Amino acid sequence: MMPTQARIHIGKVVQYARCLKAQQWQGAAWTMDNLLDAVGTLFAILHQRKLKYVLVGGIAILQYVQGRNTEDIDLILNVTALRKLPEITITNQDEYFARGNYQGLQLDFLLTKNPLFAHVQKHHVVQQPFFEQTIRSATVPGLLLLKLYALPSLYRQGDFARVGIYENDVATLLFYHPSDTQAIVSELTPFVSRQDLAAIQDIMLDLTQRIARLKRNKDQA
Repeated sequence: MMPTQARIHIGKVVQYARCLKAQQWQGAAWTMDNLLDAVGTLFAILHQRKLKYVLVGGIAILQYVQGRNTEDIDLILNVTALRKLPEITITNQDEYFARGNYQGLQLDFLLTKNPLFAHVQKHHVVQQPFFEQTIRSATVPGLLLLKLYALPSLYRQGDFARVGIYENDVATLLFYHPSDTQAIVSELTPFVSRQDLAAIQDIMLDLTQRIARLKRNKDQA
């Protein structure tokens, strides 16, 4: 198990990731103090308006594993709740996903029109203490469901950079938080096609074998 760590400061996580990106792309416009304020006020608004949201993605994963780097905030939300956030400028939206900007902060929304996203929002939520405030976040099984659900599509798209990130997220979560992988796959089954289910089963088999080898090597060291 991982050691207890200090409360995660979401604003500083996003700030650090943005700094790294700005170093790579000179001339990018960003103001770090404004970014910290934006994160704090965003979650204050969600709380004050009593909107049903779930924090997912890289920030949520940081509650369970260390070292994850991300500059985006990912939330499960329904369309009705999204309409109650006029402060957010929506830059792209389709049936299941939306992307928005709030005071320079990039937000990715997983919309509950997608049955799996609604399922995670209903069944896999825990209150997590962050620096900003206590936030509704996905559990380890919820994060695993979301990552595994996305992987077959990323393979088809040939998006191997994101494939690597998502597979690493799954492997790291499983390494530090051993889970019933058969139960995870069974829970995911109603939400995916047979083709995607077969791909997910192959991914899980490969990752669990890699984790087992790593643990054996660690024990023998």
